Amino acid sequence: MTDAVKVGFVPFSGAPSGVLVVFCDDELEFGPATRKALGLAADLIKGAAETNQFKGKNGSILDILAPQGLKARRLIVVGAGKPAELKDRDFLKLGGTVAGKLKAGREAVGVIAELPKGTMSADQAAGVAAGIRLRAYTFDRYKTRKKEGEEATLRANVSIAVGDVAAARKAFVPNAHVVDGVITARDLVNEPPNVLFPVEFARRAGQLRKLGVAVDVLDVASMKKLGMGALLGVAQGSTQPGRTVIMRWNGGKRGEQPVAFIGKGVCFDTGGISIKPAGSMEDMKGDMGGAACVVGLMQALAARKAKANVIGAIGLVENMPDGNAQRPGDIVTSMSGQTIEIINTDAEGRLVLADVLWYVAKKFKPKFMVDLATLTGAIMVALGTEYAGLFSNNDELAERLTEAGLATGERVWRMPLGPEYDKQIDSQFADMKNTGTRNGGSITAAQFLQRFVDGTPWAHLDIAGTAMGAPKTEINQSWGSGFGVRLLDQLVAEHYEAKR
Repeated sequence: MTDAVKVGFVPFSGAPSGVLVVFCDDELEFGPATRKALGLAADLIKGAAETNQFKGKNGSILDILAPQGLKARRLIVVGAGKPAELKDRDFLKLGGTVAGKLKAGREAVGVIAELPKGTMSADQAAGVAAGIRLRAYTFDRYKTRKKEGEEATLRANVSIAVGDVAAARKAFVPNAHVVDGVITARDLVNEPPNVLFPVEFARRAGQLRKLGVAVDVLDVASMKKLGMGALLGVAQGSTQPGRTVIMRWNGGKRGEQPVAFIGKGVCFDTGGISIKPAGSMEDMKGDMGGAACVVGLMQALAARKAKANVIGAIGLVENMPDGNAQRPGDIVTSMSGQTIEIINTDAEGRLVLADVLWYVAKKFKPKFMVDLATLTGAIMVALGTEYAGLFSNNDELAERLTEAGLATGERVWRMPLGPEYDKQIDSQFADMKNTGTRNGGSITAAQFLQRFVDGTPWAHLDIAGTAMGAPKTEINQSWGSGFGVRLLDQLVAEHYEAKR
């Protein structure tokens, strides 16, 4: 992980000698503290804006080197568009836009957190700070040297000038913990599979004990005793043994029913005997994006001391094609007692989730469960890479997830469930098949999972298009996006902690 950008809050003062960042609206107007800091350079901006056709559109940039009349060696003007139309998530994006223009080095950066009508609120300034950190993330721990023309890692000390320093710092604390959780999730997805195999993944999840999270790791013997035949069937083809990790954060009232988040953790997926094509198989190191999100989420909730009781559970396996691997035609018995005919060994994630969902539903009896999985390529055919697929047996939970997605920008789109789709996964030899026909592939996968929730309010997020290799954004330039951490933290904060 590279998180070398340090962000802090300071009172309004003179312009820095390094880089000065200011915000304007779509009429090129500035706030009073910004005008004072710019002095005569304000006239320079108008001329430069006309030359560069800069009109202050939201997210646009005017970059001026060696501006006359300023101590700063560089002036960056960021357009905020129409301030009245800005939403909370837009300040996160503005911070990301700022970080995207900073260059490598250790030069001091000063950001004046002010719009034309006055200083940004504490929450808005905290959003800018979070956006800077998220955009500045890179994963370069295995690079020993840079190629010619490749940008060096951004290292900067960013001071954000605000009207109320104490309030901004207080507002940023929970944001900073969520950013840390996103960074943890990104790191896990970006790690190579020879480094991050199930046992190592479980070890890293165990580090959450330092934050007060109770962590239990189920080894192969424990899972056999529980009857987790679906998960173990996937794991049996690898020399790396599978693991299930149960994380518990007890920040709510004693004895209060928990909420639960479950992640698919296939640390590498060859497809097994139904082996994948060689092209882009290296991307299958990211097939544990759901588990990475759950670990990052549990870190964020514990670090910010969320007032909720939360279960995080991840099933960790490798899907490999050796002589001990399960075969198409095999029948396995899940922890629920339901039997599954294996049609395609590359439909393995749902087998892992089946046993973990059942375990969590039976042992913890949560208010609801949300699982996250890079489950199907079919969801990308349906939704591309802008939305995660949402399937749910509970309208209220689905609505809350949709609202949280709109608030954070980690958007979800509800897809259908229905008994008609179950026909595709009925088996003549077992209780069900692990895959249906090509049509409706993401739906039949969700139908399969629904058979293991035992009536618990539940939502399934298919994040195959958003957790890895998704389009780069103002706040993410990483292959592993950490998708879901901010979404689910928002869900907990808005709909469960807020009730207290």
